[in-house]
Amino acid sequence: MLDTSPRALAGSLPRPFREPAETAIQHIQQGTFQRSMSLLVAGTSVISGLEVAYEHYKGGYSNPVMYSPVILSGVLATAAVAGFFSRLAARTFLRYAAYITLADGVIGFGFHIRGIARKPGGWRLPITNIVMGPPIFAPLLFGASAYLGVIASYLQREGDFGLRGHAVGSVPWRRNDFRNDIRTGRFQRHLCAVAAMGTLASGAESWYSHYKDNFKYRVQWSPILLTPLMLFATLGARRSKLIANTLLPVASVLLMLNGTIGVGYHLRGILQRPGGKKKPLYNILYGPPIFAPMLFAACGLVGMLAYLMRREPRR
Repeated sequence: MLDTSPRALAGSLPRPFREPAETAIQHIQQGTFQRSMSLLVAGTSVISGLEVAYEHYKGGYSNPVMYSPVILSGVLATAAVAGFFSRLAARTFLRYAAYITLADGVIGFGFHIRGIARKPGGWRLPITNIVMGPPIFAPLLFGASAYLGVIASYLQREGDFGLRGHAVGSVPWRRNDFRNDIRTGRFQRHLCAVAAMGTLASGAESWYSHYKDNFKYRVQWSPILLTPLMLFATLGARRSKLIANTLLPVASVLLMLNGTIGVGYHLRGILQRPGGKKKPLYNILYGPPIFAPMLFAACGLVGMLAYLMRREPRR
């Protein structure tokens, strides 16, 4: 059987790319990539924060709580950047900011459910009110970057690569502690769950956003069709190492490509609105959501990272 494990694929690359790829995979599989993960958290937090900012702007910030994810996304991005430079900031500032932001996402999910229930007809008209009401899964998608921040706070630094034992850091050794799974690079199933939740949230947003546009272009079906594939790949990878090494990387790459292409289509949609470049702020606010495809691509990136990880030990 063809070996499709990360190390085998890295070994098949041309010589100039082989050594950097093998080194990167070794760092990932040993859990020594805290600084790199911090940068990923900062980027996803900024993107999701901007998405939330203009969605809540459309709602006129009618409830003061609508400011909380906008503020916390900035705090989380700042904490992630600080974690890039400082081990202490990563295990304190980043960790606490990530937990608070994650809690805010769960609370926001409750507010969005309440917002749908308060619309005329409430849950008696579920499809209409989900499509026309507050995006129900958006807070959970916002919380996905916070969960990555939690993970980043428990990772080891790149400079710890090759060190034996668990002397570096602040987490005491416990055999059945998920934090030590993260520190040793064994959290493939964890990341698969995060990628699955992010894909479900982003795919649902794509569906009702494109539904509002009446699926004017056939390409608008692509994220909806890729969502169940990615869900099958991520959930299947939690149970099967074979799926983790075959279908998961393929589905992840497709999501990243689709998200990248989607950004181009959304930019084109903004420029084609009345006023085009002459009214950039207005058309960005009320045109196709420019950052939504990036979040879909980010789900693919998390899935690819899960593919590169080692699996948690059996307990």
